[in-house]
Amino acid sequence: MTPENNGLLRFEIDAKPSLFTVQAFAAGKLSAVVHSPKFAIRGISGEILYAPEVLDKGSLQMNIDPGSLEILDEVSGVDRREIERTMFDEVLERNAYPRIAYKSVQVNATRLSDNMARVKVAGDLTLHGITHRVDLDSQVVTGEDTLRAQGYFSIMQSDYGLKIACVAGGTLRLKDELKFAFFIMARRKL
Repeated sequence: MTPENNGLLRFEIDAKPSLFTVQAFAAGKLSAVVHSPKFAIRGISGEILYAPEVLDKGSLQMNIDPGSLEILDEVSGVDRREIERTMFDEVLERNAYPRIAYKSVQVNATRLSDNMARVKVAGDLTLHGITHRVDLDSQVVTGEDTLRAQGYFSIMQSDYGLKIACVAGGTLRLKDELKFAFFIMARRKL
């Protein structure tokens, strides 16, 4: 039996119009004068199953290519290369861990209008080879052939065995917490 037969609509994440960001925060004595880097996550894919009649029956499965992160801040070419080298090679270790995955295990939703809902998704985030439960708080708006979700969540780098980044000769050290914001556009698959 296909999802369509169960009253579920299948949507595929469209990475191009979607915006997924991660904000790191500077720590230490210089945190007031050094910037807190923000990154765009470009390589996202996945599927959302949405049940218009019974919202809690939905699900989310998403994959992220850790090599697709791109610094959004205006920094010199030298600083950009150092930040990206540290992020890809020392923190994410993208060659050893080439995929980040999220899979929902429970959805709780409150309908706000015919095509809008407040949705809390509990799911398993696998990052750096470690899996932990992460809740996504979001607002979902559906159209005839599209689904848009926006929201936020946070993680602690230490929970995933990630090295806390230190760049620029040790003058920029980051805090453990990372904050994520997302606007996901998904298109209906028939």
